[in-house]
Order: sequence, then C-alpha cells, then structure tokens
Amino acid sequence: MSSLPIIRVIIPAYNEADSIPLVIRDIPSIVEEIIVCSNNSNDNTVINAQKAGATVVEESTPGYGNACLKGIEYLEGLELPTDIVVFLDGDYSDYPQQLTELVAPIMEENIDFVVGARVKHLRELGSMTAPQIFGNWLATSLMKLLFNSRFTDLGPFRAIKYDKLKELQMEDRTYGWTVEMQLKALKKDFSYREVPMKYRNRIGVSKVSGTVKGAIFAGVKILTWIFKYGFKK
Repeated sequence: MSSLPIIRVIIPAYNEADSIPLVIRDIPSIVEEIIVCSNNSNDNTVINAQKAGATVVEESTPGYGNACLKGIEYLEGLELPTDIVVFLDGDYSDYPQQLTELVAPIMEENIDFVVGARVKHLRELGSMTAPQIFGNWLATSLMKLLFNSRFTDLGPFRAIKYDKLKELQMEDRTYGWTVEMQLKALKKDFSYREVPMKYRNRIGVSKVSGTVKGAIFAGVKILTWIFKYGFKK
C-alpha cells in the first residue's frame, strides 16, 4: 500500500466491563476507529467502552458471529472507507500493542489476510485450556489435510483487507466465525500469513472454553464448517 491505510478494529464483547478499557487503551494510535460490538451485555461494558473512546454498537442476539457481523454492518455505513479490518477479543487475552505486527504483512507485502497465532512459547501458562489446544490442533490438521493449509491456529486476533472481507460474505453467527473466515479465504485462494502472538490469561471467565456446553458447541461448529467446505465442489 502506497499510502497509510484506514484501519478499524472490531471488538465483539459480552460482559467485558473490567477488561474492555484496557484493550482499548493498548490499541496503537495507527487505528482510525475502535468499534465495540456489545453482544447483549448487562454490565458496564457499553459505558466503559464509550468512556475509553470507542464507538459502541449493540447486537441483542447472542453469538460471537452476530456481534462481528454487526460491526461489519457498521463499517458498511461509513463515508470514510476502511482499508483494513482487525478483529480483537475484548477479554484482554491478546496484546493489542501487537496490532502493528499483525497488520505489517498487509501494509508492507500486500498480503490479504493475517492470523495472530498463539504459539506455545509465547503463551502464558493456563491461557488456553486443554480442549482449546486439542481443538486447534484437530481443526488445523484437518485444514492441512483437506486444503493443504498452513494455518496452525484459529486465533481471534486477525486482520484482513476490507474488500476481501466483504468478498467472503461471512455468515456464521456463533462459534464457527473464525474457522469460516479461514476456510473461505483458502477456497478463494487469498494470500495469507500467520504472525506469532503473545497470549495471556483472560480477565473473567470464558463464555466458550469456560463451559462444557460452550466447548462442545464450538467444537461441533468448527468441524461442521471444515467438513462442509472439505467436501464441497
């Protein structure tokens, strides 16, 4: 990219009142706008996000994908176009400061899509549960087998060119959002890269890996997407 791109960050959040100000605070100043998508939060997530300087949109229907789709809908209505979209969780498990590293392959090498990989040597002890680690291994192994993919993680900290994101026509409304994006990028032959990222224990309890129901449902959704695309002509 010859000129500085317009970067916007979408943060899906459900009851992240304690962590959301920290996430917003640590996002580098190269970002044009931070959009927090409150997914039916009933704590002070909205108030705290607004006080920290973020734009807040609200999605009452539960689901990680629903919140992300609401953020994309907001981008579509802006007069100042977006060049790069970054997705970042609101629980402070990622290091927002690393956003500059995440978007570098897009800005410097014209890569379409970048995933922040939560590599073992950079992860804080206990930051990923055993089901998460196994699920990531299984999903990325199947993606390698079926699509010759080089992905090693389904990390939620990711960046993508806005025009490429629109081309994906994202649709998953719950836990299959991340894998859907990666599978569709593979099917469309987008250029992609993984960037090693630090990862720490989140603030509060995970809504997915922190519950048996959430972990099982997420696993089923991820495998459903993989096999749907793996055998789709």
